[in-house]
Amino acid sequence: MHPRDLLNEAVAGLLARPVRSALTTLGTVLGISTLVVTLGVAATAGNQIVGRFDELTATSITVDVPDRPFPLVDWADVSRVSRLRGVVSAAGLAESEQSANLSVRSNDLVDPTRITTQTLTVLSSSPGLPAAVKGRMIEGRYFDSGHIARGDQVVVLGQHAAKLLGITRLTRAPAVFIGTQAYTVIGVLGDPRREKSLASAVLLPPSVGKRYGLGTVTRVLVNTGLGAAELIAKQAPAALSPGNEALLQVSSPSSPTRARDAVQGDVNALFLILGLVSLVVGAVGIANVTLVTVMERVAEIGLRRALGAARRHIAAQFLLESTLTGLTGGVIGASGGIVVIVVVCAIKQWTPVMDVRLAVMAPAAGAVVGLLAGLYPALRAARMEPVAALR
Repeated sequence: MHPRDLLNEAVAGLLARPVRSALTTLGTVLGISTLVVTLGVAATAGNQIVGRFDELTATSITVDVPDRPFPLVDWADVSRVSRLRGVVSAAGLAESEQSANLSVRSNDLVDPTRITTQTLTVLSSSPGLPAAVKGRMIEGRYFDSGHIARGDQVVVLGQHAAKLLGITRLTRAPAVFIGTQAYTVIGVLGDPRREKSLASAVLLPPSVGKRYGLGTVTRVLVNTGLGAAELIAKQAPAALSPGNEALLQVSSPSSPTRARDAVQGDVNALFLILGLVSLVVGAVGIANVTLVTVMERVAEIGLRRALGAARRHIAAQFLLESTLTGLTGGVIGASGGIVVIVVVCAIKQWTPVMDVRLAVMAPAAGAVVGLLAGLYPALRAARMEPVAALR
């Protein structure tokens, strides 16, 4: 049989029952379109991970300074990190077990109707702390290098600490007592997005924090530009303590690219199963309809065999019919899937990202599904004996 005649017979067999052929093709259309939409949307969504990655997490670096007989990082060393290209803000922070739970009271009077004494954490920091913790001064100001140089007895309260101590306004220069020492409250720090615990802390300049064991830097908080965290994480220890960088412990965020790839892989794996299930359903539909067609065309098969058609000709005809059904479903499904991806990206205002090979391979996948689905019906048709078929 000439290939052209074989193709004509296959097309004529499909067009003889257009409604049945359309419904059979629909299963493959759904399966292929599901695969295309899944892979395309997953790739596009994964590409958005970098753009929409949590900037606070992706740009925050913490350098922990271990306790040593000699200070590894001095307060003046923190400014060297700020000069690194890509650093937005940096601040040193001092903590100690001695200052973890100190008694702080808002006045020196005994008021039996009000709790004025609280157990709070006392910390010391460099002047750039509000920017380093992504916070803001809701009252007053933060202490600066002048306060530190003069050794001024000033303090900044976290928002929650100020509320506990009953300090709401700074117009009358309120004071708090740590032990017997009075400190003037010059500011209230609110909304520390990076270090939530600072909302309940008392912050002292390093010059007066020494009396509470807060003379040396124990942590350095660094904020970088988006994409610079990995490089700054390598450079910060050398800038803070040249020669001792191996002793410092750096905590840096994971790469946004790795996060994007992980999310894209998870989405692909999840919805790829759904697409494969749809393809299997489509293949079962093609196999079922092709088998029914074989049973309905038994007389035709017997006549063809009696007129000289070989088994391979009968098998090739039904295989080509099922393959054309799958190919048609693949083309329609791939086209519909691409349209869905573009529509979804337009609604979400995303940039569509899709592998060009997917648009080419999707119809081929539909044809393979149709070919595999038609194997059993085609073999069954080819095995029919002419006499039995005509009878």
